[in-house]
Amino acid sequence: MADLNDIYSARLLDLAADIPQSTPLADPDASASAHSKLCGSTVRVEIKVEDGKITDFGQGVKACLLGQASAAIVGREIVGTRFDEFKDVTSQMRGMLKGNGAPPAGRWADLALLEPVRDYKARHASTLLIFDAVERAIEQIELNNETDQPILSTATAS
Repeated sequence: MADLNDIYSARLLDLAADIPQSTPLADPDASASAHSKLCGSTVRVEIKVEDGKITDFGQGVKACLLGQASAAIVGREIVGTRFDEFKDVTSQMRGMLKGNGAPPAGRWADLALLEPVRDYKARHASTLLIFDAVERAIEQIELNNETDQPILSTATAS
């Protein structure tokens, strides 16, 4: 089991202190939020999309250090990401935390910094909030891509 100090590394503290894309979008194509009942963390995301790719992103993060660090990495890497790529990264994150899966690689490799969270199940929900919210926004766009109206959605993590 990882030591609790391994989770709260200096690098995660740096990431959490500088969350990119924190300005709300003026006219998002979809907006979703996710909330952890366990710790009270909340993440709200707004996305603009074109041809299955995220072209702009905004987020509001009221979360613990782990939720902030996850959101910082996602905020840094998400613009230009195709829906299928983000779903793959989300699946890899869940596998990394809930099983013995490898962390995401490539430009998402900093998510490996969250690997020690695997041993602390109570921290999984807050770490995955940003992924839950973005995935929910993507799902809404995929389900309602024929409408021109913004889509608002809320999800709660257990």
